Amino acid sequence: MSKKATIHRLVTPDHLCPWGIKAMDLLRRNGFEIDDKHVESSDDNKAFKEKHGVDETPQVWIDGERVGGYDELRAHLGKKPEGAEGETYRPIIAIFAMTILMALATCWTELGTLNVIRVIELFIAISMCVLAIMKLRDLSSFTSGFVQYDMVARRYVPYGYFYPFVEGGAGVLMIAGLLTWVAAPLALIVSTIGAISVFKAVYIEKRDLNCACVGGGSSVPLGFISLTENLMMMAMSVWMIAKELGLVSL
Repeated sequence: MSKKATIHRLVTPDHLCPWGIKAMDLLRRNGFEIDDKHVESSDDNKAFKEKHGVDETPQVWIDGERVGGYDELRAHLGKKPEGAEGETYRPIIAIFAMTILMALATCWTELGTLNVIRVIELFIAISMCVLAIMKLRDLSSFTSGFVQYDMVARRYVPYGYFYPFVEGGAGVLMIAGLLTWVAAPLALIVSTIGAISVFKAVYIEKRDLNCACVGGGSSVPLGFISLTENLMMMAMSVWMIAKELGLVSL
């Protein structure tokens, strides 16, 4: 016997409700026969919500019993809420997973082999670029988080606006091996300040803050990951300077 569901979702020439589409997909993947009913205007949507005493569409009925909206449907089907709730390392894990793959691919294209040292160089430099992009998406939001713990930005706010450009610019130059005497020292200075700031805020002052490393408004907790980002930049800067001086080679 097939399972039956009815869904009322907003479908107008100007708007196609994304939660309605997701609810339809969820029902379909769970083997429901769906009666898809469209609410075709804002006025109809308002009237529908007033009639049924609900705050949102879509609304789903299963076997004649109202389940609710998309979130309630997920719960009814025994699925976890969609999206991260509370503090999560998911954004930084996604970034580092992609940048290590990019480093491996770039090294293979560049050298025809996977040289461990070169992969590490590329991984750190590419990560710097991607993290800078995350910050540059919304500089105002980033600096609002950054000034809460960075020692220099708390005293001189424009430094917060300067930081992502140094991080991204240094990453690009380090990938290309250009202007090392400009990029490496700048990256070393800002990353050292960052490492000290994070260590002080988290491990000495015991403050519970979110990290601005992946941009403003993130739910990544300030701590080990933030410290690691700065330590990676410091290590990369020292390594590039050492290479420039001929102390090490690839």
